[in-house]
Amino acid sequence: MSEKETIRAEAEEILGEWNGKFQAVLDLDPAFMDAYAKLEAVPHRKGALDEKIQHLIRLAVAANATHLYVPAIRRHVRRAFQAGATPAEVMEVLECAATLGIHAMNIGVPILAEVLEEAGLRSGPRELDAYQQRLKEDFTRNRGYWHAFWDEILELAPEFFEAYTDFSSVPWKSGPLEPKVKEFVYIAFDTAATHLYTSGLRLHLQNAVRYGATEGELVEVMEIAATLGIHGVLEAAPILAEESRSRATAERSAER
Repeated sequence: MSEKETIRAEAEEILGEWNGKFQAVLDLDPAFMDAYAKLEAVPHRKGALDEKIQHLIRLAVAANATHLYVPAIRRHVRRAFQAGATPAEVMEVLECAATLGIHAMNIGVPILAEVLEEAGLRSGPRELDAYQQRLKEDFTRNRGYWHAFWDEILELAPEFFEAYTDFSSVPWKSGPLEPKVKEFVYIAFDTAATHLYTSGLRLHLQNAVRYGATEGELVEVMEIAATLGIHGVLEAAPILAEESRSRATAERSAER
C-alpha cells in the first residue's frame, strides 16, 4: 500500500466516509490530509462525548447562521443518525442554533441605551412594570437562568423579548436532549471562529457546569468547533486542483 493509500485508509476510518473534496486535499498535500485527520481524531480517541453527541455538536458548528457549511450539515446529520440520533434530537440542535440571531440585540441594545443616555433621552435603567416583571419570571423559569445582558432588552423592547422567550424556550419545554447537551450546542456556536460571542460563551459554560458537564466534555466541544477552518480547504482544494489541471493543459498547448 502506498503512502497516500495508507493516509486515505486511516483518514477514512476517522472521518467515517470519503469524498472528492477529501481526495483533492490528499492529492495536493498528503501530509496536510494526514495532519487534518489526526486533528479530527482527538475527540474520537478521547471520547468524553459519545459519537452521537459529537456529531450533533459538529452539526451545531456547521448549521449556525454565521457559518452555514451545507456539506458538513448533511454529513453530520447522516452520521448522527448512524450513531442513533432521532430526527427530534437533530431538529432540537437546529432550534437551539437558531437563537444565535438574538446576539444582535444582546450587543446592540446596550449600546443603544448608552447612546440614548449620551443624548439625554434616557437617564438610566427604568423600573420594570408588571408586564416586564412577568416576562423576566417567565424567561427565568423556561430557560433556567437570568443574565444582566437581558436587562436593557427587557426594558426597551419587551414585546420582542416576550416573542424571543417563546421562540427560544421551545426546545427547553419539549426537546429530548438533556439540558447540558443543549448548552453544548450554544457553546459550540458561541466559541466557533465565525462567531466568537464571548459573553454568551461564558454564560453557557457556567450553565453547562451547573447541569453536570465535565471539564473533558466542555474541552471536547471546543475541540470540535476548532476544526471549522477545514471547511475552507475542502471547498478550495477541488478548485485548486481543477485550475492546476487547466494551467498544465494550457502550458502543454503553448509548447506545441
